[in-house]
Amino acid sequence: MDIRRLLSYHVLRPVNDLILWLWRLQRRTEFLYRRHLDRWLTPRLFALAQKAVNARREDEHLALAEERKLPDEDRDIRRIIDELAAFTRDNWLPGTAQRFGNTKTFGVVRAEFRVYPDLPDNLRHGLFAEPRTYRAWVRFSGPGPYAPPDLEDYGQCSVGIKVIGVPGPKLMDDESHTQDLILVTPPAFVTPNVTENAKLQRYVREKTSFFYFANPFDSHMLHLIMQALYSPVHTNPLEVRYYSDVPFLLGEGQAVEYSLRPHSSHKGRIPSRPAENYLHDAMVRTLSRQDWSFDFMVQRQTDPHRMPIEDATVKWPEELSPYVPVAELRIPAQSFDSDAQMAFADVLTYNPWHALPEHRPLGNQNRARLPMYYELSRLRQAMNGVQHVEPTGDEVFPGSQPLPDPAAGIG
Repeated sequence: MDIRRLLSYHVLRPVNDLILWLWRLQRRTEFLYRRHLDRWLTPRLFALAQKAVNARREDEHLALAEERKLPDEDRDIRRIIDELAAFTRDNWLPGTAQRFGNTKTFGVVRAEFRVYPDLPDNLRHGLFAEPRTYRAWVRFSGPGPYAPPDLEDYGQCSVGIKVIGVPGPKLMDDESHTQDLILVTPPAFVTPNVTENAKLQRYVREKTSFFYFANPFDSHMLHLIMQALYSPVHTNPLEVRYYSDVPFLLGEGQAVEYSLRPHSSHKGRIPSRPAENYLHDAMVRTLSRQDWSFDFMVQRQTDPHRMPIEDATVKWPEELSPYVPVAELRIPAQSFDSDAQMAFADVLTYNPWHALPEHRPLGNQNRARLPMYYELSRLRQAMNGVQHVEPTGDEVFPGSQPLPDPAAGIG
């Protein structure tokens, strides 16, 4: 065993475990103060940390929607995939393997994705070219890489929207009629690029991830602070706002980021004694009695430096370019907690490259997701003995009914 592994196992891992224990301990008190913190301090502290991150960035003088490949990008992407594949084999038994990220399924629900009419011409591309209503399967999940009780997770949620019945050629050929949209609750990603992501995944596999951020010779504490500020004890995955954190084309030469914002401003109470799967339970309660809707929004890139393509830790300033609603995601009241419907998540593959060319993913983190999501999904499904399925929207599970087919499509 080399010195690094000895140090990791006998020193760094115990300290990392202690820090995680303290983090989880304070989470049990968040019901006392978190709502006031998020209202008065979280946005201000995030803005200060973001300002400090931006102060260290150099202007690369790129054009709008212009990409620039990193020098060792292909090598670093391969390192990420190898680390995550090894983590999956090390930590999950055959038949139980989960996604490395967006790991724990809170629910997979039926929805309608309705493109709004009368959009500005510069937004009417691809999926948003005309007013139309699509069926969708929407998966709400936790951050991973494990699937612990909700209170012990890292306080982030993600959402994967698989829009069904989308005509036209796609960037991946393993699905023909879908468009995938993937978003998370922090408004900025944890690492700026795949080079740093590859470093982080090695620490994660060694179970010493805190020391990636706290390394005195290569500190990323600002990034940790930005993530922690948006990692609260959530009340319900339906009640929070989501961000893509990475950009996408919207037509030729135009880059955008995505956000998903609930129509209702209602926030449930943070439970003082949450059950193991309380976020799933909260979704079940809400959708048992009412519909739930979100605005799906896009934010146009207007400044190539302050709104970068290749650095995912930078939240694009909304004062430069506000988000514009382009579609509604409506989740009708439904029952979705049967074992069969929860297991349906295992055969679904969400990948942002399941997309029309007009929505091509941009930036090095997105370029990594093409092979990474594909290979890890196939590994997970092979370990579990299940086959990848492209859904049609006609799937039926106990206690649920399919949505009507909006083939005529005009919303």
